[in-house]
Amino acid sequence: MVSERNSSSSSKKVCVIGAGPAGLVAARELRKEGHSAVVLEQSHDVGGQWLYDPKVEEENPLGKDRFLKVHSSIYASLRLTSPREIMGFTDFPFVARKGRDMRRFPGHQELFLYLQDFCESFGLREIIRFNTRVENVEMLDYPVLDDDLKWVVRSKAGEKAVEEVYDAVVVATGHYSQPRLPRIKGMDAWKRRQMHSHIYRVPDPFKNEIESLHEDGRVLFVDGSWTVADTIIYCTGYSYSFPFLDTKGIVVVDDDRVGPLYEHTFPPSLAPSLSFIGIPRKIIGFPFFESQAKWIAQLLSGKRRLPSWDDMMQSIKEFYHSRDVAGIPKHNTHDVANFEYCDKYADYIDFPHLEEWRKELCLSALRNSEVNLETYRDFYEEDEEMLRVALNSPHFTHLHRP
Repeated sequence: MVSERNSSSSSKKVCVIGAGPAGLVAARELRKEGHSAVVLEQSHDVGGQWLYDPKVEEENPLGKDRFLKVHSSIYASLRLTSPREIMGFTDFPFVARKGRDMRRFPGHQELFLYLQDFCESFGLREIIRFNTRVENVEMLDYPVLDDDLKWVVRSKAGEKAVEEVYDAVVVATGHYSQPRLPRIKGMDAWKRRQMHSHIYRVPDPFKNEIESLHEDGRVLFVDGSWTVADTIIYCTGYSYSFPFLDTKGIVVVDDDRVGPLYEHTFPPSLAPSLSFIGIPRKIIGFPFFESQAKWIAQLLSGKRRLPSWDDMMQSIKEFYHSRDVAGIPKHNTHDVANFEYCDKYADYIDFPHLEEWRKELCLSALRNSEVNLETYRDFYEEDEEMLRVALNSPHFTHLHRP
């Protein structure tokens, strides 16, 4: 029973995989709770998805390699689709700074700088191992699943391979890297360029390829050939992928349903020694990641306890049934899109509910984007009153001081 295996109050040695937003806040909360945390990050800096990487030449254009060389999927001109006010962690607001991109909906570099600021303010860089790829995570004494479950983590930094044992592993690798490809007859035989939007960065490679367009639908290229298309870019989304994780089939990804996971976070048979942060989609991410991180850290220190295995499995079964009844496809299992769920999750650890201004500014951006996707980020007069409420709230008036 998991409730009997929850840790007594003590410091645990914890491996956090990924130094994006979820991994960084996990590291902070684990340290606050007295645990010894190590963050393994395959890139050269923090940021995860927000660490822009223009060098995609060596990446498989359809993302078919087991381990992707490029983690980030953001392109050069990307701007945030949500306003900065709603995106910050609860005690570290995402404020505009002079000399940077001060727009409410800034470019991706601004969010990367925010994450760097967060990392520096809480002294997290000292516990992050950069340029380190996790190649394998497995249970130390499987099939024995007792109250002393430990994990073997094998990683590689350059040519140096490292094997370590941890009391717990937190998976915070995101879900916007592994391309989700359609199944189209003839894909493998098609001779022209195919790529997933994962490796799209700038439009320049597509310039000056077309000589003319014809009424019959043909596209004539400068080399004299023609077709109805010269390039197929699959903007078909992303899949959950944990190629390093071996749980002996206890946790599986089935058509993008990661499970079984209690509250999208804990596999009942392995919790709390294995947990996931950042699985849910269509939420206000950073505060939710923070609540997940606090719950994990407090479970590992023994301050809180999970329900029994039976109760967690029953909860998961009921959740899956509710999705099926609602006609939600399995691959959308983790699409939450529900403020009430985030507040219910917060109640598990007495975490603050989402502020009303945060909810309203989120909904306003969604409404405005539906009306005019091109300009909504620069015209938002209807937000002025709610912005005043937000900027006068404790989130902004009680700024974190490192």
